[in-house]
Amino acid sequence: MNITELARRLRARPDELRDKLPDLGFAIGRKAIKVDNRQAMLIQRAWSEMKRKERLAEKVEGQKARKELKDLPDSERKEILLPTIVTVRDFASLLEMPIPRLMQELMINGILASINERIDFDTASIIAEDMGFRAVLNNDEESTEDDVEGIEKIKERVEGESKENLLERPPVIVVMGHVDHGKTRLLDAIRSANVMDTEAGGITQHIGAYQVERNGRQLTFIDTPGHEAFTVMRSRGAKVADIAIIVVAADDGVQPQTREAVNIAKSAHLPFVIALNKIDREESNLDKVKSELGELDLVPEDWGGKTIMVPISAKQGTNIEELLDNVLLVADLEKENIVANPSTRALGTVIESHVNPGSGPVATILVQSGTLNVGDYLGVRGSQYGRVRAMNDWKGDAIKSAPPSTPAMIIGWKMAPAVGDIMEVPVDVKALNRIKATDMSRQATEDVAAIKHFSKDSDDSEGDEGKKILNLIIRADVLGSLEAILGMLDKIQHEEVGVKVIQKGLGNITDADVNTAEASKAILIGFNVKPGGGAAGLAREKNVEIKEYTIIYKLFEEVLAELETRVPSETITTEQGQFVVLKIFRKTDKGWIVGGQVKGDKIYPGAKIRLKRGDEYVSEGEIISLQLGPSELKEAQIGHECGMRYRGKVKPEEGDIMEAYSQERKAKEFKIEGITLR
Repeated sequence: MNITELARRLRARPDELRDKLPDLGFAIGRKAIKVDNRQAMLIQRAWSEMKRKERLAEKVEGQKARKELKDLPDSERKEILLPTIVTVRDFASLLEMPIPRLMQELMINGILASINERIDFDTASIIAEDMGFRAVLNNDEESTEDDVEGIEKIKERVEGESKENLLERPPVIVVMGHVDHGKTRLLDAIRSANVMDTEAGGITQHIGAYQVERNGRQLTFIDTPGHEAFTVMRSRGAKVADIAIIVVAADDGVQPQTREAVNIAKSAHLPFVIALNKIDREESNLDKVKSELGELDLVPEDWGGKTIMVPISAKQGTNIEELLDNVLLVADLEKENIVANPSTRALGTVIESHVNPGSGPVATILVQSGTLNVGDYLGVRGSQYGRVRAMNDWKGDAIKSAPPSTPAMIIGWKMAPAVGDIMEVPVDVKALNRIKATDMSRQATEDVAAIKHFSKDSDDSEGDEGKKILNLIIRADVLGSLEAILGMLDKIQHEEVGVKVIQKGLGNITDADVNTAEASKAILIGFNVKPGGGAAGLAREKNVEIKEYTIIYKLFEEVLAELETRVPSETITTEQGQFVVLKIFRKTDKGWIVGGQVKGDKIYPGAKIRLKRGDEYVSEGEIISLQLGPSELKEAQIGHECGMRYRGKVKPEEGDIMEAYSQERKAKEFKIEGITLR
């Protein structure tokens, strides 16, 4: 057989074959052109055995090196900057390693990706850490979608007004705290209106604004939902508020959302009062809760600090008036900041937005400066969004004008604005951009502008390669709910699984949603909405799953439960001891019986072994049993001399070392950083 043909069959270069033939025990010169067929067969066998040993050595080296790299302290890791999305080719370049080596590492982690496929930062950072690097997100491309210009307008309006034009206005109060600590019941007690009964599961689903009177003074309350899925809405509430009430249950103490509420208030420079709720319960422990708050640098006044803490029972109405008096006290201390000019053009923040089947787009505005009147034009982000046809107060009564700190539900929008947008009555309505009809229809169905900030990756499949993705189509009743759901789903970051919202919008589930769900193998989720027309029947016909929810944390938990079923298991290698072969007894059906001594650590029956001869690994196998005299051993201790029956293909020799190890498939822990379920 021609040497060139033999090299082709062995997938090697002719020069490489000629160089290695002497090492394999074949005396063939470098200028040889042919070998006989019998010798070619022997060369093929020897070459195959050599390659098997090389693969085994590489596998062992990789197992040991991976463990060493994983255990590297952060101080010894090399820092690399990774973008949000990176191709396998670029990733290998950043790590300065061969592409096949990186692809092998990806496969070990259950990711099958070609060199041109893209992986997200979370996946890339885990692979990088396994390779001994420390990944850092390159934030150069990050941008914000907040209405920064509008927020600056509010600041300029207040700061630029002459002091003689500024008048005192009602303080705007936001209620914050952990889920189930009693925020809605507190507002219920304050307003003497049973709002909580309208909320599924006792959890407030939308931001609402309400006004109450105390000692002849108006107070405006913004009610922010307490579940951690509403972080986005809570932080928005803090932006438009003057004072915060942070509710802490006296029987539960400081919880994650309590800390978050405190951090939001502090970062917004928002004065706050602590309401220690549920003092009527036997398990309540005020001193313990005050001590926990002290760890957050919140020391109560009765302990010599400056933080106002009022023990209350929202359920029984205990000390509610005292709480309001303390809120008014804080308002008096901040009165220089709680002012506005009621005589100028209105400027305010959108705190709720949705599409009403009868009235069209409807949004609630909290007026922060000026007075909003029926007939005023509405400008948002430099575009004309409509004109005030009608206004209702928080009780639903029609009003003609809304002065500062007044929440007003406005009818007359051309399309629903985004929650958090700044509304301004323009000086010249002609200077505003006109909204096209196509924009209105798209906004009415999708509300893209409002939600893109909270699901910036949901329309982009890049970075999902290698992950098991759960596709969702979401329909909600109001924009606040849709925002909250998307903000919640954005928190789900995992290296193995992910959620992709392929379509979202307001209103009932349609036939088009069902068809899209079938094509994309997505689950249809309806939040406070139902399948419309024949959508339910079509879904049954096409075997599309529709899930309906009225409580947002139930939706969250079921999404996480579905993701948990998709998390792949991982192989964990645990090193055991070594077995030095001292004597070969006999061959068995699939292996050998040998005698030897245990070194390094214990070894166990059932363990896998690597057979090492000198510096070379020559085979792999498995321990069938260990025996000392007539007795079988459950484990062999260090220093023990015993017999071993093992399964393997290569005959051992005296002096060989068998390295024992175990491997198990273990389901990876499904844990999302920063998320705690009820």
